[in-house]
Amino acid sequence: MKNVLEEIKRKAKSLNKTIVLCEGEDSRVVKAAADATKEGIAKIVLLGDEAQIKANNPDIDLTGVTIVNPLTSEKLPEYNAKLCELRASKGMTSEQAEKLLADGTYFGAMMLKMGDVDGLVSGACHSTANTLRPGLQIIKTAKGVSSVSSFNLMICPPQGNPYCPDDLVVFADCGLNPTYTSEGLADCAIATANSAKAIVGIEPKVAMLSFSTMGSAKHDNVTLVAEAVKIAKEKAPDLKIDGELQFDAAIVPSVAKLKAPTSEVAGNANVFIFPDLQAGNIGYKIAERLGGFMAVGPICQGFAKPLNDLSRGCKSEDVVAAVAITVLQTQL
Repeated sequence: MKNVLEEIKRKAKSLNKTIVLCEGEDSRVVKAAADATKEGIAKIVLLGDEAQIKANNPDIDLTGVTIVNPLTSEKLPEYNAKLCELRASKGMTSEQAEKLLADGTYFGAMMLKMGDVDGLVSGACHSTANTLRPGLQIIKTAKGVSSVSSFNLMICPPQGNPYCPDDLVVFADCGLNPTYTSEGLADCAIATANSAKAIVGIEPKVAMLSFSTMGSAKHDNVTLVAEAVKIAKEKAPDLKIDGELQFDAAIVPSVAKLKAPTSEVAGNANVFIFPDLQAGNIGYKIAERLGGFMAVGPICQGFAKPLNDLSRGCKSEDVVAAVAITVLQTQL
């Protein structure tokens, strides 16, 4: 398990990027800022009151970490004006912008928007909505992407798995969108394939999952997945993607020969796109709890710039991993 994460960190170190951690009030985040800096994974900007952060964390060495207070930053007038411009259609006033910028995640999102940092990580002590809302309002989605989505890196247990030659697979969407249109599902598939290649270096073979394989069942839910495959192939003609596929047909070669004998993905898939959040969330937790896989994520994708949400149950090492992954997303 550790080898995959160590390789991600190794690649991140070479890119010399700057990541903002928005929650200086959380000791886990403060420790992660120190650890990520010490390991050389990224330059870290930590948001909060410097005196308070140091008083609350006397045993943490923050040498090399840049601490910025959103309430007193010299950048506030510039960020305020830009936020008013971005939200002009919503009638944003300077006073309203000032209140929003007092929130670390909004301030961090403006840092990212203005190019003062390369990526953002938040959510250790705030809800997903509190992290994603500034992202959607300020960073917005990448060009040509209809919606933000998420993925999980599923790292094989130490004893290995015969269906995981790369020692991991990628699941999406397990943490963000309850339902999808065919276009949204196609965009999720393309984004996940790009993420898999950039972050863990695997050549993506994408299976669009369903309870049907290549028309074996008829239902509107099956049609949605089949249409998503067509859209994805039109948008990314070089991508190895197929479906709809049942999970066994996607991953077991002998089953693939019976159910989808002409598919170049079936039986060899390493990226799995679930049809909705219920299936994805259930699937990754089954793999984690019964299969012994380590789940890293959910990791956000589809934003115009890298922005990631943490679990409120995260450990400091999870924050460091999120920092490293966010660095690698700058390459997308």
